[in-house]
Amino acid sequence: MGLLYTKFYLDFEDSDWKQLSNDPIVFQSKKDEVVLDIEDTSHKSYKLTFKNGGKIKLFRVTGKFRLTWDDDDVIE
Repeated sequence: MGLLYTKFYLDFEDSDWKQLSNDPIVFQSKKDEVVLDIEDTSHKSYKLTFKNGGKIKLFRVTGKFRLTWDDDDVIE
């Protein structure tokens, strides 16, 4: 399972993602090779590439967001 913390809310394009739930916030990719650019709390940048149907969960934690995903949903 992947885990990152960020201070920034991510933009999920309607053409690439659909929101499955609000509590917790869960997004699912609509196609293969959907890329998210994420800057973590220590300012390190990551590019995660998701498979079709891949999910990412966002949890609001004091002053930041906790992002989690299954490693099987990400293309290496």
